[in-house]
Amino acid sequence: MSEEKPLFFFPPGSVEEKFVRSGGHGGQNVNKVATAVQLRFSPGLSGLDPEAQERLRALAGSRLTDSGDVLITASEHRTQEQNRQAARARLRELIAAALRRPARRRPTRPSRSSRQRRLDEKKRRSDIKRTRRGGE
Repeated sequence: MSEEKPLFFFPPGSVEEKFVRSGGHGGQNVNKVATAVQLRFSPGLSGLDPEAQERLRALAGSRLTDSGDVLITASEHRTQEQNRQAARARLRELIAAALRRPARRRPTRPSRSSRQRRLDEKKRRSDIKRTRRGGE
């Protein structure tokens, strides 16, 4: 059985694909056929909640355009369809990560015994340094 991946459905216009020529494998074919895909995703049109959109923009990093879109380029395969699938898979991973809420930090306090150990160690170090001073 294969692992089920969550499906993401977005309103029309939130995802745009454009095929361009790519370098790499393919010999003379790369000079003639546009196999690389540039996938442009607009978080504002996607229906994601605002918090997830902010997390997505933060995770996108250098893939974020000036207009706020996420631009993913895939050119590692020799066919348009494989590159399209690779770009969509990367977008799904990015969105899945953005949909996960970060765990809230719960502030903790040091225990009484750990505070006592710290103070004892400070006292011990202080005594060692005081004995090194010698005849002052």
